[in-house]
Amino acid sequence: MSSRLFVLKVLVAALLMTLLGRLWVLQIPDGAQYERAATENRTRSVVEPATRGEIVDVRGTPLVRNRTALVVSVSRSQLLGQADGGKAVLNRLSEVVGVPAAELARQIRPCGGAVTQPCWRGSPYQPVPVAQYSATDAAGLRRVLRIEERREDFPGVTSQYAAVRDYPAGTLAAHVLGYLGPISTDETGTEQYAGVQPSALVGRAGVEATYDEALRGRDGVERLLVDRVGSVTGSRGTTPPVAGSTLVLSLDAKAQQVAERALATAIAKARTTLARGGSGLLKADSGSIVVMEARTGRLVAAASYPSYDPTVFVGGASPAQYARLVDEDRGAPLVFRAVQGAYAPASTFKVISAAAAVGSGDYPQGGRYDCPAIYGPTGQKNFDSAALGTIDLRTALVKSCDTIFYRFAYEQWLRDGGNRPIDKPRDPTVTLAKAFGLGERTGVDLPSERRGTIADRGYLQRLYDQTKTARCKGSSAFDREYCADGNRFRGGDATNFAIGQGDTLVTPLQLATVYAAVANGGALLEPHVGRAVVAPDGVVSEIAPHVRARVPVDPDLLGFLRDALAGVTKPGGTAAGAFAGSPVDVAGKTGTGEVNGKQDTSWFASFAPVADPTLVVVGMVSQGGTGGTVAAPMVREVYDGLLGPGGVFPGGKLPAGLPGSVLR
Repeated sequence: MSSRLFVLKVLVAALLMTLLGRLWVLQIPDGAQYERAATENRTRSVVEPATRGEIVDVRGTPLVRNRTALVVSVSRSQLLGQADGGKAVLNRLSEVVGVPAAELARQIRPCGGAVTQPCWRGSPYQPVPVAQYSATDAAGLRRVLRIEERREDFPGVTSQYAAVRDYPAGTLAAHVLGYLGPISTDETGTEQYAGVQPSALVGRAGVEATYDEALRGRDGVERLLVDRVGSVTGSRGTTPPVAGSTLVLSLDAKAQQVAERALATAIAKARTTLARGGSGLLKADSGSIVVMEARTGRLVAAASYPSYDPTVFVGGASPAQYARLVDEDRGAPLVFRAVQGAYAPASTFKVISAAAAVGSGDYPQGGRYDCPAIYGPTGQKNFDSAALGTIDLRTALVKSCDTIFYRFAYEQWLRDGGNRPIDKPRDPTVTLAKAFGLGERTGVDLPSERRGTIADRGYLQRLYDQTKTARCKGSSAFDREYCADGNRFRGGDATNFAIGQGDTLVTPLQLATVYAAVANGGALLEPHVGRAVVAPDGVVSEIAPHVRARVPVDPDLLGFLRDALAGVTKPGGTAAGAFAGSPVDVAGKTGTGEVNGKQDTSWFASFAPVADPTLVVVGMVSQGGTGGTVAAPMVREVYDGLLGPGGVFPGGKLPAGLPGSVLR
């Protein structure tokens, strides 16, 4: 017995020595480390948002600024410290702000796990905004006053002034400007949003997204001391916020007004016009106008229809509101058609086809070519089924003869081996289209730009690879034929490509860069809407024009194309009616895109003045009819408003330098 007792005493003594030794380690060698950890565990951060930078046009006119709003916020941590978890406070607050208490409870709960929106992404110690009122909203101010007068009934509820986005020009340039939205759960902590609070609003579209980092500035942080139950006991200091930079755009607000008005007018008029073939009135469901400096690529205006009111995102768009903005039956107003809409370019593409034909060495620039009503080898007709006899290449562009371009394309296809292609087909038109940047993004400083499509041999092969399994299971004659050789680049594919039909798609902005290259002597420009970023300390970072490449077209041939395009707006040209009596000498090309199952797409791509091009203007109306009857008059209205008598740019001079209002 005594032996067992002795062993037990030894074990107890050993355990005591171990515990004492560990306690000494915690208190002495590692004491400072654990003290720091304990302090950190008692520190919570509260963010003071930075004031977001303003966005102004090229003249300094504010397009997006900040206005003062009264924001009602709820501290969830304080509510949880109340006996009923804050339910009574939320019920009283619900009566004041007109939001159901259950909805308020959802707004202030932390996001994470299975919790879905609405919820709070920020720190649980950060007051959560639940209501917002304009400083000029009398009814809203009365609501806030009820809270302030009965502070004892609303513990954990605060109201304070805050800066929110304001749009002094209303819906003007909404697609270019964009809007703000919360960071998604997947984006939190990513490199793009490193250091950004989960509760922050960031740019979600337009330049608000592209220049988000510069605009948002740097948030301030106050580090609070809290006890073990989470009550605030003091402060460890504050890092003040740094305001965001001002973004100066190349956009001109007055020019933007001209473009948007012309687009809306053209669409309204088109809807009263009979469609080709007498198939009812034109639907004219959407459209776009791009105005770009011919020598720099700076965007002067970019209109898209239908548009939207960006104020719907101030305070957060509801799911129902957002659904309406992306509803295709309503025209999907959020889609920025200048960069996100892709359409068959139709005859506006012929400048590339003509340059490729001459550049190949097979068709002389000064040659004469037959323009029959129907091109025999493929059976394809001229647009209006008319024969024009033997004409030169300039006239082929001026009158938009399809069959001449069918001939060029078909004969080039035969030289490349036809249905049995040689190892390395020349495909001169495809090659030149790519050299003009088609099929690739332009690099514009706007998000979600589409690449467009070049319907070449590679495209047909990729399409075949993606669809052959389903097609080969089909029983129709078309399915069987497609299964056998659906990847073949046929003569009809080549001829369709030459007149901008088939699966080839371009954005209005891409087409603007093509016509700018013709106008400026061959420089393929990278478009930009940002002109400069001005930091709060006055440091200016200008955004310089950039030439992506030079198109491989002889200068003499480019001059020939400019002359031919100038004839399109003169008597005998396809846009002569639209530009009769025009005070501005315009060069351009009409286009009427045939779309399966829809009405024609109306195009007019142009530059002016002809003698010394300053501006490129491209107009497009989806389901808008022929280019000469809808898009061309629309573009004429833009030129009249910009370069005509009493226009936005007197004497054709565009604003130079930066506005003095943003320079310090």
